[in-house]
Amino acid sequence: MNIEDVKFDHQGLVSAIVQDAASKEVLTLAYMNKESLAKSVDTRETWFFSRSRQELWHKGETSGHTQRIIDIRYDCDKDALLVLVEPSGPACHTGSYTCFSESLLNDNTVVKKDRYAILNELEEIISKREAEMPEGAYTTYLFEKGVDKILKKVGEEAGEVIIAAKNRDPEELKWEVADLLYHILVLLREQKLPIDEVLAVLEERHKA
Repeated sequence: MNIEDVKFDHQGLVSAIVQDAASKEVLTLAYMNKESLAKSVDTRETWFFSRSRQELWHKGETSGHTQRIIDIRYDCDKDALLVLVEPSGPACHTGSYTCFSESLLNDNTVVKKDRYAILNELEEIISKREAEMPEGAYTTYLFEKGVDKILKKVGEEAGEVIIAAKNRDPEELKWEVADLLYHILVLLREQKLPIDEVLAVLEERHKA
C-alpha cells in the first residue's frame, strides 16, 4: 500500500477500523494522520492520532495492550482503513475486549440464519476471554496454563467422545462433542488460527 494513495480529510485524518484478524471482531474505531499511519506501517503496531489531545499515541504504550498489525487495507474510495491486528489485550480503555460491546437491539428479535453461527460467536467469546483474562473464568485458566494444558484437555475430551460413542449414549455424546469443540476453539485461538480457515479446508474436503 502506498500511503500517498490514502485520501485524508480536511483535518489530515483518515478513519481506521481495527479488527481482530482471527475472530473478525471489530475492536475499535480510531483516526490516523499520515505520520501515525507511517509509524504503524514501519513498526507493525498501531499508532493513532488523538483528536482531543492533538498528538500521536501508540496503542498499548502505557497499558501494554499493543496491537500487532497483520494487514492494513483501504476501501474503494481510499478514504477509510481496515487494520487487521493480533491484540495482546483489551482494545477498550474500560478493559473490554472491544469498544463495541453494547447493542441497541437487546430484544432478541434478530433471527440467526446460519445454524453454525455459534462457532463464530464462541470464537469471539474466547477471544474476549483471552484479551480480558477475567479472574475465575475457565477459559482464563486454560490460557494461563498454556498450550500443554489446552492440548491435554483436547486429548481428554476426544477420549470422552470415543467412550460416549462406544456406549451408544447420544445424550452424553452431544455434551462430549460440544466440550471437544470448545477446547479445539481455545486451541485455535492460542495458535492464532481463525476458525474460518479451518472451515474453508473442511469445505474443500467436502468438494473432493
